[in-house]
Amino acid sequence: MPMSRLDSFIRRLEAQRRVLDWAAAEIEGQDGPVLELGLGNGRTYDHLREILPARAIHVFERDARPNPRSMPPAAYLVLGDMAETLPAFAERHGRTAVLVHVDATTGVPERDRVELAWLPGHVAALAAAGALVISGSALEHAALSPVALPAGVPDGRYFAYRRVT
Repeated sequence: MPMSRLDSFIRRLEAQRRVLDWAAAEIEGQDGPVLELGLGNGRTYDHLREILPARAIHVFERDARPNPRSMPPAAYLVLGDMAETLPAFAERHGRTAVLVHVDATTGVPERDRVELAWLPGHVAALAAAGALVISGSALEHAALSPVALPAGVPDGRYFAYRRVT
């Protein structure tokens, strides 16, 4: 039976929450910042700061217009084209991120593969050895090794990787 857009949206958000909660538990006890690539409405950033209150969470967005309650502090908000801001951040901070959440998408997987083809290399350049990378779309890079998602997350709904050394 086909799924309505509403049902699909709800399933996506449920999977996203399950993956974010799992990722937070996975990085417990590890030092390093969290990177949120794509702010949008601010839902996932808001959830990350709720479940990781002691973490520095750096958010990258071209033009931030979230719900006002979900606006990151200016010191942790990196505005501009990620193709430019991610390499600049990597130059300043190196491979220190313990968790990278990639929530940057055009909404069309076929288009993402073309327009965001540069993204996996930048993610790998920011993630510390052993860091967890979670994404709503597949990321292909030699330094990113796929890992199993938590139970209850449908295949293809989310993707997880470890940064190999």
